[in-house]
Amino acid sequence: MKKIIYFLSIVLLASSCSDLTDMNEDEKNPSIVPAYSLFTAAEKGIAEQVVNTSVNKNIFRLVNQQWTETTYVDESVYQWTTRKISDNHWNAFYGGTPANDGSMGDLIQAADFINNQVIITSDPEFAEKTAIKKNQLAMIDILMVYSYQILVDTFGDIPYTDAHKGSDNYLPKYDKAIDIYKDLLVRIDNSIANINTSYPGFEQADVIYRDDLSAWIKFANGIKLKLGINLKASGLEDTIADAAIISASTGVFTSNSDNAKIAYQTNVPNTNPIYVELVFGGRHDFVPAKPFVHALVTKNDPRTAVYFAQNLKDEDGKPLPYKGGVIGIKNSFGKFTHVGDLIQLPDFKGTYMDYAEIEFLLAEAVERGVAVSGDAATHYTNAITASMKDWGIQQGNIDTYLDQPTVAYATATGTWQQKIGEQAWYALFNRGFEGWTSTRRLNFPALVPPSNADASAEGQIPSRMTYPIREQTLNAVNYNAAATTIGGDKLSTKLFWDKN
Repeated sequence: MKKIIYFLSIVLLASSCSDLTDMNEDEKNPSIVPAYSLFTAAEKGIAEQVVNTSVNKNIFRLVNQQWTETTYVDESVYQWTTRKISDNHWNAFYGGTPANDGSMGDLIQAADFINNQVIITSDPEFAEKTAIKKNQLAMIDILMVYSYQILVDTFGDIPYTDAHKGSDNYLPKYDKAIDIYKDLLVRIDNSIANINTSYPGFEQADVIYRDDLSAWIKFANGIKLKLGINLKASGLEDTIADAAIISASTGVFTSNSDNAKIAYQTNVPNTNPIYVELVFGGRHDFVPAKPFVHALVTKNDPRTAVYFAQNLKDEDGKPLPYKGGVIGIKNSFGKFTHVGDLIQLPDFKGTYMDYAEIEFLLAEAVERGVAVSGDAATHYTNAITASMKDWGIQQGNIDTYLDQPTVAYATATGTWQQKIGEQAWYALFNRGFEGWTSTRRLNFPALVPPSNADASAEGQIPSRMTYPIREQTLNAVNYNAAATTIGGDKLSTKLFWDKN
């Protein structure tokens, strides 16, 4: 028999031994989409949102002041309603095939497909097929938890227990963010427990780890660690947070080889979304932002040569110093430093999570008094080293950087929040959403909003996105209840974990 293997939008056929995913499948009926296809689509869909740089989809590099705009400055000054950016971000996760290319809709359909398959107890392969089924459902739920955390960390309270019920409930109520967090921790524990690494999952349809189930367990523990750190920062559920952090810390990434990344190809439409926007689309909408460029140059950070292009030259063709764009105003593309060539390659990998992020979280855990192994300085150093190695920096340059008094943990300026927060900001370049989350939780770097920021921001860097316009109009009763509960549907409203 044949199995269908999906890589991004390319369908490849490969023969293999029997598996449970094609049972009762009508291959001639286009309304039936196999779980393998849906799972790949969801992996791609999540990456499409977190990696993207289109101002219609992902503006987090801008809000976190790593990039800024050249021609259209609405997003840099927090005017996010014109393009309905909140709606697009919301739909990217809540939607799904055939509705609107959203990731969780695809995952739910995949889970339904798998759950509806009956494995007869008398089947000689019952144990194997059951283990594969559990692995697949665990992988699906890990991505569901990953997606829900992003939604909570964007908006606060969101639909959860009433979500994805379709015609049974088109108007879902909103659950409290902290309650969702606690349930996500239960779900991620169940998923980790249900993975049996002796059996496959989605095989080559898994375009993150190519079905390395041990890596999926580490990825799940990384998500658990992030949930635990945010919960710990809230000061509301210390016992649950500590238990989650301690448990996760023993099973997370230990090197860059564990990084959760999606591979892209060199031909559209299977290229990195940044390439599609900046190169294939010929857009010159962004330049690195002045605060970010200045910070890295001041620290003699060797990643400057990778993060930024050396496009500015004097009349003799000699390189000029890097020059970041000013936030909130138009910046002539040719007069400022450009984004580096590496991230604009068509097959540059998209990152879900990396080892550097994990080590910064562990450093933070130590400083928050959680009993994880190692000290904050070691985890901090490991994080910087991991980031630089992932960007191709040589060890000698890494050592020179770490030896600087302004970088070494013992002598760097400020509180632990400042030390970790600023270095995490540098390392999370090109990962705008996670950079924004880190900045909000630690209050470092101390970003300053532009003087012409939209009045809706109330003179602050936004702490959240406002709810989608669609929710305000079509789900008004539940929207209004949620807005009241969180303290107002405003950019300035703090999430439950944003306590600093």
